[in-house]
Amino acid sequence: MDLAAALDDARLGDEEAFRALYRAVHPALLRYLRVLVGEDAEDVASEAWLQIVRDLARFRGDGDGLRAWCLTIARHRALDHLRGARRRPLSVAVPESLLQRPGPDDTAASALDALATVSALELIAALPADQAEAVYLRVVLGLDARHAAQVLGKRPGAVRTAAHRGLRRLADLLAESGSDTFRACGAERE
Repeated sequence: MDLAAALDDARLGDEEAFRALYRAVHPALLRYLRVLVGEDAEDVASEAWLQIVRDLARFRGDGDGLRAWCLTIARHRALDHLRGARRRPLSVAVPESLLQRPGPDDTAASALDALATVSALELIAALPADQAEAVYLRVVLGLDARHAAQVLGKRPGAVRTAAHRGLRRLADLLAESGSDTFRACGAERE
């Protein structure tokens, strides 16, 4: 189903159309939230979807605009979450019953499938916050500068600059890690 058609139908209450929107938007939204809030991404995504569902009938725009709108909502929920987390004490207790419960997926296969994605997201998350968000929105999600700027509440030129600086910093980080790996391999041969 075309995203624009699904959007029109979802506004009218079509559950199948909303399901198509969710499937098109949620994976990228969740990855974006993982960059912003880490392990709490699922919880923040749930809060964002509550607001998206509530306000969808009032949204005006196309498919790209919908992605930007959803990411803006998710970003606001993430910032609220981070502010709240600073006020709450951390709980480190883990219920014993959860330790005995097997996961629903094949953990080894999932770990192997996600390794490259996790590494890339960790590298992006290591950037300064403005660069990390700009790189993620522009490069990973493929938003144009105008829509990324809408999400971040900045001007398109500032987003392009932050993305450029972030990509340059990522290249430097990769070169540094590659040279460390090369030196380690060379040291083993000597």
